[in-house]
Formats: sequence, structure tokens, C-alpha cells
Amino acid sequence: MEQLTVQQLGARAKAVAAVLAAASPKQKNDALAAIADALTARTDEIIAANRTDLENAVKNNMSKALQDRLLLNADRIWGIADGVRKLISLEEVVGQVEAGYVRPNGLRIQKTRVPLGVIGIIFESRPNVTVDAATLCMKAGNCVILRGGKEAFSSNVCLTDIMRDAVASAGLPADVIQLVPDTSRESSNQLMKLSEYLDVLIPRGGAGLINAVAENATVPVIKTGVGNCHVYVDDSADLEMAVNIVDNGKTQRPSVCNAIETVLIHRDAAAKFLPMMKARLDAHNVTLHGDAGTQAVLGECVIPANDEDWATEYLDYQLAVKIVDSVDEAIAHISKYGTNHSECIVTKSLDHAEKFQREVDAAAVYVNASTRFTDGGEFGFGAEIGISTQKLHARGPMGLYELTSVKYLINGDGQIR
Repeated sequence: MEQLTVQQLGARAKAVAAVLAAASPKQKNDALAAIADALTARTDEIIAANRTDLENAVKNNMSKALQDRLLLNADRIWGIADGVRKLISLEEVVGQVEAGYVRPNGLRIQKTRVPLGVIGIIFESRPNVTVDAATLCMKAGNCVILRGGKEAFSSNVCLTDIMRDAVASAGLPADVIQLVPDTSRESSNQLMKLSEYLDVLIPRGGAGLINAVAENATVPVIKTGVGNCHVYVDDSADLEMAVNIVDNGKTQRPSVCNAIETVLIHRDAAAKFLPMMKARLDAHNVTLHGDAGTQAVLGECVIPANDEDWATEYLDYQLAVKIVDSVDEAIAHISKYGTNHSECIVTKSLDHAEKFQREVDAAAVYVNASTRFTDGGEFGFGAEIGISTQKLHARGPMGLYELTSVKYLINGDGQIR
């Protein structure tokens, strides 16, 4: 891998940004198809690089959940390639006319979708993000500079090299996809200040990373989500449904941002629901942190919870549990400790469902469904660049549309003001 500075990467990306922005849908889709084919053809190479990262993870005592997040095997690589192929089938966003009208003076104005330009992405240990982010940016006509974490560095280098080769074979500049060649804090700081070349910076990772980028970047930032997500089990809930939703939300993949971290239970449902929930979660050895009421029902297996537990994104087989007296108390708890990502109520009450969706401030608010669906693919967007928890420009899963901006095209016949 060529050892370029962050400044050099930025200059190279800016130099080819206009080429990619002007590329036809066919040119971009041909490059995406080449990437998908190359990923599957070079699976053994990717697994070998990933093995180096996994060996380092074991040496550094990384948790099993985070090791799973890091792992690439043949099935996962096939899935990543399949995600790229699905991007090809998605509707072209660049060039779409959102509105068109004629002013009284005869000016004809069109509001059209255009790429953002050059996007920087700082992310942590999930190597699938390397491909998801690069290909989604390219489909939307954007160059991308990726800065991954040290945990997945070997995997990221391998994946980036494969994508660059594939893009070049399809006739587009390889520099539309680049990877920062080191994982030092200094390289992150330089990317945050790369205003001359970057149009937007997107952090994907834990709260520390996201807050550091938001506080220190001079480049415009789209914050993606820390996910302290909740399920509230109402007094009228179908308890078997609630158990299924909690189990799926916590144990299917605990290390992702749309996994749940806290369960709130109405007092009238607690005595019956909590033993049902514990029996299901015991199959995954989930550690419970609970309030006094939860301890009274489930006993000494529950670790006493404190304010830190309510605010923690565990990203592991741990869960905070609290008994509440009403839907209003549940909403107040979520308002205090939630991160505006994904929240769920399980209820048979239409009034409570509507109240919860109306009053909970989050990018995705569910009634009787798992928070694990907060995902670009599940929402029908194809791959996603992340889950935005802010309110400007993009919120929720960010797909192709959110990776574009607008340009106004005005046509006249000599009008002056």
C-alpha cells in the first residue's frame, strides 16, 4: 500500500471528483459489478488478511462480541458482495429532478440531485463498512477517503486494494476510493481538518469517536449513531411477542448500534414478563443490570444498576432492566438516557403506541417490532453509510439520497434583475 499523507489523499480525491460526478449510471454500475466479482474471486485473500486482524484481537483481549464484529468468512464476504450487487439495481439518484417551475419573468428553474463531492469516513472495527461505505459513496457519485481502525487494518487494506483494482478495470480512476495508510490519532486529526478537500466527514463508531469528530472537525460532519436503544414493554403487551423482540434486539448481534441496551417494563407486567425474558436470555448468558424492582422479581442474579448502566451502550451480552409505572415514565427515561437512535414499545394500546411514537425523539420509533430493523438494507435503501441521529440534512439510515445535495439549474432568455 502506497504511503501517502492525508493531504496527498485529499488532493488525489479532489482531482478525480469531477470525473466520478460526471460518470454515467452504467459506468458506475459496471465498476460496482467489478467490485462484487473481485470480492468473491479473491475471498481467500480477504480471509487471510482478516485472520491477521483476528489473531491480534485475541492477543489484545478483544471481547467475543467485538471479535464477531471483526470476523470475515466466506458467507460474510458473499453477503458483502451481494450488497454491492443490490446497489446496482437501485434507482439512480444523481441527476434526478426534484422540482421544476417557471417564474413570472420566464426563468425556468429545476432543482436537481448532485453528489456531495469528496466524503471522508472515520470508522472502527467492522471491515464490512469499508466496502459498504466505498460502494455507496461511488453509486452516489462521491469520492471517498476511508480511515479505519487499527483492529481491522489488514482487512481494510486488502479490501481497499481489491476495490481500487476493480474500479480501474472498469475504466474509472482508482483514486475514487482511498484508505488512509495508518491508524494513528494524528491521521484522524488531519482528516478532521481537511477542509480544502473534504466536503463532509462521517464518523462511524462509539461515542468517544463520534464526539471527538464532532468537537474537533473543521469539515462539516454528519453524526452517526451511538445506539443506547430501549424496548418498553407496556402493561397491555403480548408478552411472548415482547420476549421475541427483546431477545432479537439483544442477542442476534449485540455489537451493533441498533441492538437494545435497556428494557423498561410496566409494573403490572413485570412479575410475569421478567422470568420469561430471563429464561430466553439465559441461552445467551446475558448479564442483567437491574433496579430494585427487577432484583425483587429475579433475585441475586441481577446486578444492581446505577445511572451509568442506564446510559451505557454495552455492545455485548449485557442488558439494563427497569420497572416503570407508566408509559410516561418510560418516555421520560428514554428522553434522559437515549441517544435518539431507535426506540420500541410493545403494546396492544393504540393510544400508548401513538403517544410513544409522537413523544419519543429518535430517528426510528417502533411499535411491536425489533429495533434491529434500523438498517439501510431493511428499509429498502440498499447499503447504508450509517444511522444519523442528528436532524440536519439526514436522519436515520443514510442511503444514496442522503449522500447527495442539490443544484438549481436556471434557464432564461436574457432576463436581468
